[in-house]
Amino acid sequence: MLVEEKNALTEEIELMIKKLGKKRSALLSILHGIQMKHRHVSEYAQQEIARLLDIHPVEVFSVLSFYAFLNATPKGRNLVRICRTISCDMKGKDIIVRAIERELNMKIGHTTSDNKFTVEYVNCLGLCDEGPAMAINDQVFTKLTPEKAVKLLSKVK
Repeated sequence: MLVEEKNALTEEIELMIKKLGKKRSALLSILHGIQMKHRHVSEYAQQEIARLLDIHPVEVFSVLSFYAFLNATPKGRNLVRICRTISCDMKGKDIIVRAIERELNMKIGHTTSDNKFTVEYVNCLGLCDEGPAMAINDQVFTKLTPEKAVKLLSKVK
C-alpha cells in the first residue's frame, strides 16, 4: 500500500471516528464503513482503527473475523453467500451450489478470474423456513432452484 493510500485511509477512519465517536461501541460501524468502501478491511486499516480507538489490534480482528459480512481479504465485486444450514441442505442446497459453480466456472470459496464474483458459504442467513437461501451483495433470495440461482447471477453479470 502506497503512503498516499495509507494517509487517505487514516483520514477516512479519523472522519468516521469523529462522526461515530471514539468508544469501543463504534468499532463495528467503522469496520462496516471501511468494508462498504473498500470491499475488505485491510491489515493496515485494522491497525489504524485499533490505534485511533486506543484498543488492541486483536480486538479489532476478533470483531472482524466474527462477522461473516466483514472481510480481511479482498473479494470479488459481487459477493454471493450461500446458506449452509441443515435446513438449506435438506431443501437442496447442494444442487444450487453445483449450478452456480457450473455457471461461474469456479468452485465455492473462490473468486472468478475476472474478479466479478466471490462465492462462499455462510453459516446462516436466518431464513430457514424459506431455504435454500443465498445473498448476492446485500440482497437475499429464497426458495431457490438451480434455474432461479443461475438467472439471478445472470442479472448481475
